[in-house]
Amino acid sequence: MVSRVTKPWTVRQSRVLLDRKWLTLREDHVVLPSGHEIEEFHVVDTRNWVAVLALTEAGQIVVVDQYRHGLGRVSRELPAGVIDRGETPRDAAERELLEETGYAADEWQLLSDVSTEPSRHTTRAIFYFAGAARRVGAPEPEASEDIQVRLLSTRELLEEVDRGGIQHGVHIGAILLAARRGLFSR
Repeated sequence: MVSRVTKPWTVRQSRVLLDRKWLTLREDHVVLPSGHEIEEFHVVDTRNWVAVLALTEAGQIVVVDQYRHGLGRVSRELPAGVIDRGETPRDAAERELLEETGYAADEWQLLSDVSTEPSRHTTRAIFYFAGAARRVGAPEPEASEDIQVRLLSTRELLEEVDRGGIQHGVHIGAILLAARRGLFSR
């Protein structure tokens, strides 16, 4: 099948339905290149965020377990958080790794910069690989975070992905990308 490039939609009208600290929801009236109109297309705008796949000097991966209300249970994930205004993604990644886990790393590499859900969300997730990670202090999570730090072997991490123990889709993508690139074998 031959791929063809489509044209962007034309926004005829846009209005904000909800504007909060962490979320803006807007409703666009759009016209597609075919002429078809969608009067109520909803777009979710949230802050961009970072996540870190940190490999310790001992060859273990640093993960966190925390309750996720949308999921309704504890979720095993990579350390992650929003990028503060005026902060670079790399600075945010270093800060989040330290705050959530007490770990710092010497080797940093951009792993990927992806859309979390391109159909209706504007949000970007930037993933970093952090090598030679070591514990430098105690975690200092935010008041809204109840985090348990875990260390997994790379084999255990990939088994977690295989059996559905990690539910966060873009985290799974970053883990598999790092494995494909051979970053675990360092």
